[in-house]
Amino acid sequence: MPSSAAAVRRPPPYVLRVLGTLLLALAAAGLCLLLHTPLPWMIGPILAVSFASMAGLPTASWAPLRNGGQWTIGAALGLYFTPEVTALVASLWWAIVLAIAWALALGTGFGLCLDRVHARHMPQLPPRTLRATTYFAGAIGGASEMTLLSERAGARTDLVAAAHSLRLVIVTVSIPFGLQWTGLHGLDSVPAALREVRWGGFALMAIATAAGAWLMRRMGRANPWFLGPLLVTAGISMNGITPSAVPQWLSNAAQLVIAVSLGVRFSREFVHTAPRWLASVAAGTLAMIGACALFAEVLAWATGLRWTTLLLGTSPGGIAEMSITAKVLQLGVPVVTAFQVCRLVAVLLLTGPLFERLYRRR
Repeated sequence: MPSSAAAVRRPPPYVLRVLGTLLLALAAAGLCLLLHTPLPWMIGPILAVSFASMAGLPTASWAPLRNGGQWTIGAALGLYFTPEVTALVASLWWAIVLAIAWALALGTGFGLCLDRVHARHMPQLPPRTLRATTYFAGAIGGASEMTLLSERAGARTDLVAAAHSLRLVIVTVSIPFGLQWTGLHGLDSVPAALREVRWGGFALMAIATAAGAWLMRRMGRANPWFLGPLLVTAGISMNGITPSAVPQWLSNAAQLVIAVSLGVRFSREFVHTAPRWLASVAAGTLAMIGACALFAEVLAWATGLRWTTLLLGTSPGGIAEMSITAKVLQLGVPVVTAFQVCRLVAVLLLTGPLFERLYRRR
């Protein structure tokens, strides 16, 4: 018969873990609202849930909530693509191509640096495994997609996933804080086509965007719950149709559940997984942010766009997180979203073949 002490040590049910994590995230968001921090509905929950997870508390994220959050944010961002804004984005195709080339070069360079730094400290890994691990850990792309590609190449997927998770949180926290504290926000405000919530139009938009997410998922595309609704609402807005805005409270809730899904990745085991590896990823991420800032300055000079907008469009962060940052800080949402979407698609298509060309043939 199990003892009472063993019963006490039994982890709480999954539903209670999810609810407790959401309450913690909500409290952290409220605190950030009081402190007037940037992106309170995202940064507060990310930090609170991350620290709680690393402390060993039973945090948990429910995948349907995360999918719903991505669905909401994708639908809201697509409403910014009015006909005039779409024409502006289309005229920047050459800058987007340069940004894609920059992302591939920067990710490959970071992977080479990781390989050189850790070759001596990871003798247990065969050279081919280490190359695959460092290459896909350095690549600028979605964490889940890069982890899947690295598995096919024979890499250490736990190190790849850890690198992308850590980099995403560093970028998501550091760039908004830097932009707000320096006053570089609200400089490139592009309003959505409609600010009024029309519940009839909102219901129709919800059905259409759900169909878009389902279709993208059936086709096996990356980030289907984000890209599907984004493409649907962008297509509607491009034709001058504005069914409804997305309620602000729903957008805030979406940011919170996305933040929770990021924070729960940082378990206690995560902290003890190759500390030298995590330290090098953190240092490299900061260096990449600095390099992207310089690259954004060059693009700003060539295009005439705001430097802050191009920083978010070219930074090594995730598409949803950087687009949310642009939306909240009013920094050229359509341009940032277009840069990030095109880069994501290109990186997913080209990262694998580039690895084959660089390493497998050699």
